[in-house]
Amino acid sequence: MTPAPGRKAIFTLSMLTAAWLGVPAWAADAIDVKIGAAHFPPYTVRPEQGADTGLLPQLAEALNRLQTDYRFILVPTSIQRRFGDFQQGRTDMAIFENPQWGWQQIPHQQVDMGLEDAEVFVARRANGRTPGYFDSLGGKRLALFNGYHYAFAGFNSDPGYLRQVYSATLTYSHDSNLLMVQAGRADIALVTRSYLSDFLTRHPDSRNQLIASQRIDQVYHHYALLRPAAPISGREFAKLLGQLRESGELTRIFQPYRISVAVPSD
Repeated sequence: MTPAPGRKAIFTLSMLTAAWLGVPAWAADAIDVKIGAAHFPPYTVRPEQGADTGLLPQLAEALNRLQTDYRFILVPTSIQRRFGDFQQGRTDMAIFENPQWGWQQIPHQQVDMGLEDAEVFVARRANGRTPGYFDSLGGKRLALFNGYHYAFAGFNSDPGYLRQVYSATLTYSHDSNLLMVQAGRADIALVTRSYLSDFLTRHPDSRNQLIASQRIDQVYHHYALLRPAAPISGREFAKLLGQLRESGELTRIFQPYRISVAVPSD
């Protein structure tokens, strides 16, 4: 049956909107699942500014293309605010998380995503500098991202503690931290292997000026954390991730950033 002219315009607009969102047009009755989107490049990039770049939007789009029962939507939050938003139900899910990062006392279900990244130390390349340069942080000026939990600091993200104990400069930009190291204004920056790969792609001249450590501060074994009352269960979400893994979608999204994709052991 052909829609009437007025209804046809509305129908066409709905189809275009659904295509732009990456959501099947017939999923009008899908249940919304709200994923907290905090600035964590290259996973999520400035969501509070309406940016749609990063790996999380690609993952949400792939989940929405896969099925029609749920509509995964991104809700901007922040590194510091994400715990409260989760507990108060403003978000249903925190993603690319580690249960050690302050979640211990917050009720949640956890789903092993089978994704691994690593945080590495980065210094300016210099004559005679060996891998042993990274063995000790004593006396070195660190450039860190404000609010992040670092293993070398016992996952203590308190800015005062990091400034006092590690002479840290805290910023809200990994690019700034790496450029500070490159310019000699800091000795070491910490970034994920995935971010460094993206940075060097955008700044090819930095390849000969920066060196990454073989020492790893922490392995990011990514989990999705769901509220106990989330509209999707941990088991169902794990099943969707499994389908994306089997189809090769997870590899397509994450492998270019040197993020390993594997079947979860549990």
